[in-house]
Amino acid sequence: MENIVEVKNLVKSYGDIRALEGIDFYVRRGEIFGLLGPNGAGKTTTISILTGLSRPGGGSVTCCGMDAAGRMKKIQARVGIVPDESNLYDELTGFENLCFCGALYGVRKKARERKARELIEYLGMGEFARRRYKSYSKGIKRKLTVAAALVHEPELLFLDEPTTGIDVASARTIREMIKELNARGTTVFLTTHYIEEAERLCGRIAFITRGRIVRAATIGELLAGAGNESIIEIALGAPPADREALADDIKKILPEAVVSFPEKLTVRLQAGRDVDLGRPIALFAARGVRVREARLVKKSLEDVFVKVTGVEADAMKGEKEKK
Repeated sequence: MENIVEVKNLVKSYGDIRALEGIDFYVRRGEIFGLLGPNGAGKTTTISILTGLSRPGGGSVTCCGMDAAGRMKKIQARVGIVPDESNLYDELTGFENLCFCGALYGVRKKARERKARELIEYLGMGEFARRRYKSYSKGIKRKLTVAAALVHEPELLFLDEPTTGIDVASARTIREMIKELNARGTTVFLTTHYIEEAERLCGRIAFITRGRIVRAATIGELLAGAGNESIIEIALGAPPADREALADDIKKILPEAVVSFPEKLTVRLQAGRDVDLGRPIALFAARGVRVREARLVKKSLEDVFVKVTGVEADAMKGEKEKK
């Protein structure tokens, strides 16, 4: 399958800060590719370079079959960009914003007006078309920003954190829109720190942290490479009186286990081999801790991400809440 994006040894610095440390990856034509990592990992820097908004400090970028070093203007005419912050105009209506973006891409007047109406209908935004952009909610603003990137019918769509900071219903609409666009043939490059969003949408994912790509593979390959770890979740009838003491007791019978408490009434055990559920349950019974349920947990992309990057999922969730 043809690669629509190829990045080799890409480097970028801001003064003494090294934002990208010589990263390499590719995006296949027709796929949804995800760049997943915490804030400050280098996601927005990467997408800025690929779309011509920032110059690299070294390395090479090929996009849509063209070398970005000398043909970025031609590349920009063939890609759509949805930045992490809105780039539309408060005083224009939704329809006027879409038409204006079409004009910037050189779309003729009749064609851009027709496309603007199509996109407004497709997104179910008819009631907002004649209202000024500044009057929109965050979710509606985000939907229109995505529409603005599609008005010239790009073959490659860049989305930088497309669902951050919007309501659940709008986020769901945008995810469905991404799937449908991809089904129609649009290649999608998505940056996100929502692990579940990446797992839901993407065919292939690259993990980035501290300016380095630490792993890039399909979802299936990432999950298959998680190894033979056993993950057990035990639901308790009441919070344990002393978590640290309970964790120490578990470590005595399962020295290799990683013990965590993701919720007040949940104990999570990760071990490098199959674990007999009877042993921790018997321990809890001996300590007077009531067990409501114990189950083996299917490995998730979150487990793989934490293992590969060393970045805790809780840290990613904390970043989402700040947005």
